[in-house]
Amino acid sequence: MSKLLFSHSYYYQLDPKQWNTGMPYAPLGTIYAAGYMRSLGHEVSLYDVGLAPNSNEIIRHLNDQDPDYLVIYDDGFNYLTKMCLTNMREECFKMIKKTKQYKNIKIIVSSSDSTDHYEKYLAAGADVVLLGEGELSLAETIDYINQGKDLTDVKGIAYQENNEVKVNARRPVIRDLDELPNPAWDLIDIEPYKQKWQEHGHEFAINIATTRGCPYKCNWCAKPIYGNRYNSRSPKRVVEELIWIKENFNTSKLWMCDDIFGLKPNWVQEFRDELKAAEIQVQYKIQSRADLLLKEDSIDALVQSGLYEVWIGAESGSQKILDAMDKGTTLAQIKEATDLLQRKGVRVAYFLQFGYLNETKEDIQKTVDMLMNNMPDDIGVSVSYPLPGTPFYETVKSQLSEKSNWTDSDDLALMFQNTFNQNYYRALHRYIHKKFRAKQSGALKRMAYLPFILFYRTKMMLNSNTANG
Repeated sequence: MSKLLFSHSYYYQLDPKQWNTGMPYAPLGTIYAAGYMRSLGHEVSLYDVGLAPNSNEIIRHLNDQDPDYLVIYDDGFNYLTKMCLTNMREECFKMIKKTKQYKNIKIIVSSSDSTDHYEKYLAAGADVVLLGEGELSLAETIDYINQGKDLTDVKGIAYQENNEVKVNARRPVIRDLDELPNPAWDLIDIEPYKQKWQEHGHEFAINIATTRGCPYKCNWCAKPIYGNRYNSRSPKRVVEELIWIKENFNTSKLWMCDDIFGLKPNWVQEFRDELKAAEIQVQYKIQSRADLLLKEDSIDALVQSGLYEVWIGAESGSQKILDAMDKGTTLAQIKEATDLLQRKGVRVAYFLQFGYLNETKEDIQKTVDMLMNNMPDDIGVSVSYPLPGTPFYETVKSQLSEKSNWTDSDDLALMFQNTFNQNYYRALHRYIHKKFRAKQSGALKRMAYLPFILFYRTKMMLNSNTANG
């Protein structure tokens, strides 16, 4: 068996917006792969760069661990890693170069960006790039290398042979996720993560995944790792992981980082029942769709199991734009889901996307109107971002110049020709936030004064009744 040093290439400090938000999450995909490889008998360790400023510590970890392989395995559950930010790619290349200069060991890379641009990672010095879901391909690759066997038959990888890039057939995704061991949470030094949250006044939360993939086909959404398949862990296995997290990390607040949470029929209801049987209470937030939330008793089951916040991909207040995106939801569904959730005490947040093809000022105004009328509790505003492998990317790729990725998640560069220019959308971004926060602040002030208003009105009514009596 081999010694594997795992790492990843998402450095929060290289993404100022996320670093200043102060809510960093551990590299879940990385420790999933580490847990799987350990279950096969390999010795695993972790160089977690999440809170590091750069990759300078790689040499110390190579010295300390003396691994046979460096596995740079990014978190496929975090939308930030799907965006292929150039800051992260460049630091990954530096890590590869430093490792190769210091110790000639095999380097295996797995990420959304390396799946889309495997040739760049191989040119930077990686020996093998895992294409898509990586655990099974990683295990087989190391097994073949250790036995001195040719990699031709290993599915789901790209590699170089005699200065020629070879791309093997893709591997089907894992259908039974319960076959995988729980993530190797014990490799994470959780205290620095907690401290970062607390420094910014947040209650610490842990990220977990209950599913892989998304079957919906929004034409701007990339799925390089798990594709359009949707597979779930059993509620029982998820609750077992939650019990471990609560006992070892002393937290029951969670981000369910699935692309779509609770899509499988009756999954949420079974999850609620498993939590009750285990006598464990949690609070969690999810990402979901308005139409999905309105199915049967989904919202009631979610609330009963601990839901406190939902991020809905509202995207636009223009049905024309939603239809052009192949979103599959309606403005009426967005409004109904928002109202139902808020009435039950659940915070609702919207993802809003401006700059989609052929968007007009009328479409933008409709989005502003939807926001002001529905009044969610929070918003995330972005501009359309072309990701490789999507129909949207194929439509605009001829317009992409050298800048085809954002530097960080606050970049907001519009990388194709649209109705309005980049400066317009930057100004719109500021305007939307300012207008929304102003109305939200006014509503909060009215709520604060509501008890006094009710008291005053009641007193006046009593006085009036006494006088009339």
